[in-house]
Amino acid sequence: MFTDFVVNTGRGTQAVGPTAEALEGARWDAGMMRPYFDEHGERCVRIRSGRMVFNNKKGVHEPIMVKARISDLMARGIYSPVFNATSLRKEEWIQLDQVVLREARLRLRAWADLANANSFGGFNGMAKEILEHETMSDPGQAQVDMDGLTEGRNDSPKFQLEGIPLPITHMDFWYSSRRLATSRNTGTPLDTTTAEAAGRRVAEQIEQTLIGTAAGITYGGASTYVGGYSRASTVYGYTNFPDRLTKTDCYKPTGVGSSGNGWVAKDTLQDVLTVRSLLYANRFYGPFMLYHSIDWDQYLDNDYILTGGNVATQTLRERLAKTEGISDVRRLDFLPGPFTMILVQMTPDVARAINGMEITTIQWESVGGMRLNFKCLAIQVPQLRATQAGRCGIAHMTCSH
Repeated sequence: MFTDFVVNTGRGTQAVGPTAEALEGARWDAGMMRPYFDEHGERCVRIRSGRMVFNNKKGVHEPIMVKARISDLMARGIYSPVFNATSLRKEEWIQLDQVVLREARLRLRAWADLANANSFGGFNGMAKEILEHETMSDPGQAQVDMDGLTEGRNDSPKFQLEGIPLPITHMDFWYSSRRLATSRNTGTPLDTTTAEAAGRRVAEQIEQTLIGTAAGITYGGASTYVGGYSRASTVYGYTNFPDRLTKTDCYKPTGVGSSGNGWVAKDTLQDVLTVRSLLYANRFYGPFMLYHSIDWDQYLDNDYILTGGNVATQTLRERLAKTEGISDVRRLDFLPGPFTMILVQMTPDVARAINGMEITTIQWESVGGMRLNFKCLAIQVPQLRATQAGRCGIAHMTCSH
């Protein structure tokens, strides 16, 4: 797995890494790297038209894609490094993309939840090296007197610029031209196992970056741009964001390195309520998502309340899910234990899923056309945010008792 990115040199953008360099040569449009033969045998690509349309279902603006013949683009002086490597028919690209996207969606809950709740996109992520936003102070103070003549305070809000890099997450795979020819001539379906693996690895890397188990990329320092940022522009996750709240003295179930501390289910409920109060004090009131590591499953799904005759009426998971402000309690397969929990307010001022490019596959030829190279890539970055005062709606819970 590799991560490339684009930097600003003061004279325009500059690609860093082989993938970024290839896309720079394709005018920062991944469609230019996906040539195919249409139903008339014409070499074509699907590229951005430069116009946007609003997607009512997703609530974001999306680019309008158009079909263009490669011969027409070349006549206008527009070239791509892979225009001479058109090897796949459009139907083969469709099959490949469907497989990659379907595999990438399995068991990756954190990114899916964040993208469904707060997704920011509709821009060409390849043409941007960093995404900026501003934080603002909360100015002013009210005066109280009997005649209203006391001079009021005329504070102005203070703004602070912040930035997050937009790296490219990608993985390569390839087919021999002979395998592709055999597939076409015999009707045998193209083996897409390697494509599935590439899509899976890219999606897993994005998921782990959001959780914080994979270190996000840092580009530049706090003063990279005019005016400066309050911190270095870094991609953070839930468990390594500097401004997150932490509680390190939570109770763990008895018999798991706890020396028989007499843990009961109510101990975990109290830990969650305590952390919720800390978020309230930070001025975040939900809705929250409570995530947990795998080792919590057998305890969260065990009986919490028993009635006469030891009849179970509720599990600990069900009790936590009924807590005011908590929308759901969910396991994250990539969240390491022992007994870790994350409480996140699912609003855009706390966390957003930046979608500069969906998971996409591009291709080019090598070895005299005998090898068809593919790259699965995406620009999908978590953006975690805090106020100027350092208040954040993310809490990270670990156990010591």
